[in-house]
Amino acid sequence: MFIMHRKMTVKEGFADQMVEQFNKPGIIEEQEGFIDIIAMTSKPRKGEETVIALVRWESEEKWKQWEKSDAHIAGHKAKRGQAKPDHIIDQKVTFYTVQAVKEARN
Repeated sequence: MFIMHRKMTVKEGFADQMVEQFNKPGIIEEQEGFIDIIAMTSKPRKGEETVIALVRWESEEKWKQWEKSDAHIAGHKAKRGQAKPDHIIDQKVTFYTVQAVKEARN
């Protein structure tokens, strides 16, 4: 499994709006190898909130196929030249390859 970890620091009161963006239907759900998106928030602190999005893929190769797809590239081209929303204070993306998973015993 391959995970894209996106950490966003937003102004207090905007975390729910960011989560809604991840909840909206989109073309990513139709992509081969896409597993899911998990969106999480933290409690507000010092006028800021943190939103974490984990985008899970079957493999790095499937993620790369998405990144290079016409649909993904078109989405980025459509946003080119637009200013970053001013409620986003900081954003960091990190990628991980899952090495082990421990599941509950039933």
